Amino acid sequence: MKPGSLFAVLASGVLFGFGLALSTMIKPEIVLDFLRWRDFGLLLVLAGAVVVTLITYQLAPRVLARPIIAGRFDRHAVFGRRDTLVGAAIFGAGWGFCGICPGPGIAGIGAANWPLAYALAGISLGALLQGWFFGRLDDDGTEARRKEETSKEEPSKEEAGTSATS
Repeated sequence: MKPGSLFAVLASGVLFGFGLALSTMIKPEIVLDFLRWRDFGLLLVLAGAVVVTLITYQLAPRVLARPIIAGRFDRHAVFGRRDTLVGAAIFGAGWGFCGICPGPGIAGIGAANWPLAYALAGISLGALLQGWFFGRLDDDGTEARRKEETSKEEPSKEEAGTSATS
């Protein structure tokens, strides 16, 4: 990654972490009160994030020829797949049990909220187990193991051509 790109990523992370801390999303008790429908302050944070993201994702591809850091604009290829839905449900259950999302958890560590380290260790262990038992993901979001299995099942063009002529 180029130094300019690294700086942009670092600046974005600082902005994100500052926003999470300012909105009190780094406090699990605030998040749990929101999830229990007792405090709706984080609803404003969520709504603000959705509006900014929606505008950016709709406007940026029309205004920019290519992204500032990446090579091209992509869409999430696995939206609506069973694995995505199951993973989202497991993620939501974990978030609901402890009130800690990975981004706010890391920002909370930065704000010296050290008990969040236990949750982040659990998040890391869960990701490691998923990768260990179900395969790691490639850069494009697809599973490397599935690509290998598919390529073994389907004959290559040369094999298909030779078996058809024999």
